[in-house]
Amino acid sequence: MRITTLLLLVGVAVLIEPTDGNQNRHVKRDLLVRSKRRWVLSTIELEEERGTAEDYPMVISKMFNDKTEGKSNKFIVSGEGVPDVFSMDEDSGVVYAHRPVDREKKERYHITFNIIDRNTNQPIDNELSFDVEVQDINDNAPTFLQPKIAAAVSENTTEGYLAVQLQVTDKDKKNTPNSRFNLSVISQTPGEPKIDVHQLDDILGQLTFKGCFDYDKAKKYTIVVQAKDQGEKPLSSTAVVTLHVLHSNTHPPKFKEREYSAETLEMTIKDDLLRLAVEDKDKPNTDAWRAKYYIEKGDEEGIFKIVTDLNTNEGVLSVVKAKNYELATVVNLQIGVRNIDDLFVCKERATGGTGIKYDSINVKVKMIDTNDAPVFTRVTTDVYLKEEEKPSQVLYTPKVVDPDSSHIRYELMEDPADWVIIDDKTGAITATKKMDRESPFVDEDVYKVVIAAIDDGNPPATGTSTIRIHLVDINDNTPKLINSSIIMCADKDKIEMFAKDADKRPFTGPFTFFLANEKDKEKWKLDPSFGEKLGLIRLQMLPDGNYMVPLIIEDQQNKKGTDTIHVTVCDCRENNVCPDKMPLTCNFGGSVIGPIIAGLLLFLLLVLTIVCTSKNIEFLELDEGNQTLMMYNLEGGASAYKAEPTYFQSSMNNTTMTDGLKQATKKTFETAPVKNDMFERHNTSDATVVRSFSVRQQRESFRNRDWNATVRSLGVCQQRQNFRNRDWNATGSSFGDLHALIKQTDARIADQIDRRLYMVDRNPEDYPIYQPTTYAYEGRSSKCQSLDELSLSKLEEDLHFLDDLGPKFKGLGNICKKPIQEKKF
Repeated sequence: MRITTLLLLVGVAVLIEPTDGNQNRHVKRDLLVRSKRRWVLSTIELEEERGTAEDYPMVISKMFNDKTEGKSNKFIVSGEGVPDVFSMDEDSGVVYAHRPVDREKKERYHITFNIIDRNTNQPIDNELSFDVEVQDINDNAPTFLQPKIAAAVSENTTEGYLAVQLQVTDKDKKNTPNSRFNLSVISQTPGEPKIDVHQLDDILGQLTFKGCFDYDKAKKYTIVVQAKDQGEKPLSSTAVVTLHVLHSNTHPPKFKEREYSAETLEMTIKDDLLRLAVEDKDKPNTDAWRAKYYIEKGDEEGIFKIVTDLNTNEGVLSVVKAKNYELATVVNLQIGVRNIDDLFVCKERATGGTGIKYDSINVKVKMIDTNDAPVFTRVTTDVYLKEEEKPSQVLYTPKVVDPDSSHIRYELMEDPADWVIIDDKTGAITATKKMDRESPFVDEDVYKVVIAAIDDGNPPATGTSTIRIHLVDINDNTPKLINSSIIMCADKDKIEMFAKDADKRPFTGPFTFFLANEKDKEKWKLDPSFGEKLGLIRLQMLPDGNYMVPLIIEDQQNKKGTDTIHVTVCDCRENNVCPDKMPLTCNFGGSVIGPIIAGLLLFLLLVLTIVCTSKNIEFLELDEGNQTLMMYNLEGGASAYKAEPTYFQSSMNNTTMTDGLKQATKKTFETAPVKNDMFERHNTSDATVVRSFSVRQQRESFRNRDWNATVRSLGVCQQRQNFRNRDWNATGSSFGDLHALIKQTDARIADQIDRRLYMVDRNPEDYPIYQPTTYAYEGRSSKCQSLDELSLSKLEEDLHFLDDLGPKFKGLGNICKKPIQEKKF
């Protein structure tokens, strides 16, 4: 019946003519012709999972064709599921199903068949097709995407939805009772609060609850949720949800005491004045348990402060602002406490209204009256004064208020420059010295003085005040160069420098610069000569050396100051630095050191011989004029420059010499003043210096002529080096003054010679013939023709001269002294 109806519908469609033009009519006819072979004759419905294995193969339909009458034909079938699932009898056209089908695997099969003539093997009719639609049955239960769910819920969660969603799917045909399902909670442990599930759509469901969770009663809940479809034979599945209850603030903190009291001194800042303790039933060391204290009433001026001790959870009350109470006063404070987390109160458990009330108590703080310090009416005062004003004028008189005392004395607390004094009764500040704005004690034109007012209380109280003295500038400073010493390299003709004035404008720059000496205008020129910067230009070539250029500097108010530029002209090296000066030195060779050592050995041998073999040794005082071996260094006389000789002055008693020696008298020489020439002394310790022989050296020359001749043969440089380094020129007690005077004179002579030699070395062109010449002039001949007549045995037993030989000879003297005493020389 279905096939017949379908064929009639197809015939009607072919006969229908289109109504929208010839072109559209031809297109639609062509489409019908091309698709005629693939027309679906029928849709065969086959229920899934039908029957059992014994019921197959199962006839599901039969195909026929009216053109097969009287002909030998056969059916040929192909398509989806052929031949495993479906087949067709080639003679009768019966369609068979060979096994059950599952709609959830494939919902529809498309099969094509044809009829051919067995004799000619040609198609009898057009190719046709049909569909096999698998009919759904309720063979799948709803399935939870997560059959086991673990979640957490806070204790203070308000009733309504929980943060737990369940996702369910059903493989049966959509939008049919087989795939539609219902969600429900089939079990819950514990039973309160009541938990349910709300289905949001065809897939999702979410848990809900009514009431409140109580962490103290139950910390874990187990809920079983069922999903059940609506088929004829409903199928279902379940999921298990585990809820963990998280602790929250459900218990308010309570004070352990209902009233607290404390006392403190007025005008005193005090930490940890009082501690308040609370108890809380919530979980310790959580924000639901930690207390947060606050002052509700009684501290309108912000004098007190309360904080939480994190270790003990106590409230610590402190005084953070000093206040003056005229009399002893009791301050009533109302202090409350709450937790860091907000307190949660379930509506079902709440009693007496919906508001949350936190615990609070009263605290009484007694403020004890003390001696109040004097109070200045003006804590800071500004006074204006012109600098360098005459002292003795009163700068400021303070006003002080003290309700506790009428006797007040005043003192200076800070006066760094010691410029003022204070009247201890009135507090009047008087200047005692002129004040200089440029003083290092003045900061930005302000000199600060701090005074104190002290009452007669027990203990005395002190109040302070600051007086800021503003010093008005005057033109009391002259301009000066910032750096007056400068180097001018030989390859440059100009140098620049800057000037400054300690005063403020208009008593400072720009400056005007002038050359102070007219003669300097031949060598120097100032450009620029106005402004903050000065330029010094060299007008002619100058020899290397030091030059001084005096200047006159005027400030903006024509106040003149003087300064001098010290210019060093030289052939510069790197970084515009003059080269170091080379020292004047002399070097000893081996030919010089040998004779010196030989002379020292001969002298030691002579001393040893005299000490060990002589008796009654008498030392002769030498005549300064006739018996002295003099050394002179005459430098020549061709130069126009001549230096004045340097003498030393000494005094000595007349000394009578025995054993045929003439009586000699020590003469007194007057010392000519030594000029301080403007020559730079350079490395005197290494310069060539000719020193005169000392009296001690003269005495030794008579004892050993060979030694004396050796010294004379060394030359000027050798003599100077030898006498500088000798160890045996130490002065004994009897000749100490004379030896010190001789050493001073030697140093002066050496200094003069150093200066002359350095001048000659620096200026060989100015003094071409002024070269040092060495002379060995010994003075006038001695009136003592021979020293052979001296008898050491006639000398007195005076061995004190050994004290002058230095520490190295003391040991030798002690060795020789014993045999001399034994022989009784």
